Amino acid sequence: METQKYLKLIELELSKMPDFVKQYYLGTHHSLTTTYQYLTEIRRFFDWLRQENYDSATSNKDIDIKTLENLLRSDIMLFIDNLQHTKNQQGRLNSPTTINRTINALRSLYKYLTITADSNNGNPYFERNVMLKINSLNSNQTLNYRAHVLESHMYTGNRKYEFLQFIDNDYEKYCNRQSLPGFKQNKERDLAIIALILATGIRVSECAGVNLKDLNLKESSLDVVRKGGQKDSVPIASWALEYLNIYKDIRNERYNNLDNNVAFFLTTWHGQTRRMTTNAIEKMVNKYSAAFGHPLTPHKLRHTLASELYEVTKDQVLVAQQLGQKGTTATDLYTHVDQKKQKDALNSIDKKQ
Repeated sequence: METQKYLKLIELELSKMPDFVKQYYLGTHHSLTTTYQYLTEIRRFFDWLRQENYDSATSNKDIDIKTLENLLRSDIMLFIDNLQHTKNQQGRLNSPTTINRTINALRSLYKYLTITADSNNGNPYFERNVMLKINSLNSNQTLNYRAHVLESHMYTGNRKYEFLQFIDNDYEKYCNRQSLPGFKQNKERDLAIIALILATGIRVSECAGVNLKDLNLKESSLDVVRKGGQKDSVPIASWALEYLNIYKDIRNERYNNLDNNVAFFLTTWHGQTRRMTTNAIEKMVNKYSAAFGHPLTPHKLRHTLASELYEVTKDQVLVAQQLGQKGTTATDLYTHVDQKKQKDALNSIDKKQ
């Protein structure tokens, strides 16, 4: 369901793009969500090129590849400046994170056009890569500040168990008459989803993609398809196995899985059994966490596992491996999450003098 949605969106974007972007799509191997995001950023860039008369094309489909080849660093910086002074749909200026996503999309496109592609007698489209001269924007938030914000949006320690107990024992009190049957139908499934993310740190899209055969509960392990299609296998924290086994035992009967749907997390819609989608999981987590009084997203559940795992191991490589990240740059933040130790160290200075 989710895959088909993104494939249709990607197809729509590509239908309005020049042939070299279609070749870029075929020649790269990003996840579906990343591919769609990058195509929308490329569209925005092409719109700007035409608006500012860098290219005389009347549509993005007719953008000349020579236009991209001849752009200077100053031209790209003008585009970035335009992004910095453009408001998004919420009426706010684009954040450095948003602009960096645009930069990453253009880096990916230019890398393909100047290195990967072999459309011209085995050669790339052109050689000069202007994006090599463009740096990402620095965030105006220090790691300590980001860590402080992050820590307030996690369920570390006993809080994660309290959250699960709240769903299991108390959430029913917050249900109105219309939503109560749905909650009772899906409680075991929802607890298993939240427990699995908290116990493995998988992404919400990876959780939605879990199939029954991917789980080995006896060995406490999960096979998962990462971003970009890479296959991985990660251990599952033992405390979560009870939630997963309870759901597994009632899964087929509860969701009328007569057709033996391979998806592990199921839902019923208009009498049909289907895979739980990424969007549905996000809404479900938000619903329960808001009632718990501490709203968060599935991504913050992933952060929770990363923070706790680093606290126990002090090993960024291990954390990156558990999260399915290719490097440790993204895990730098977790070295700053526990600010209590930072305060204790400061307070101990005078005591030692």
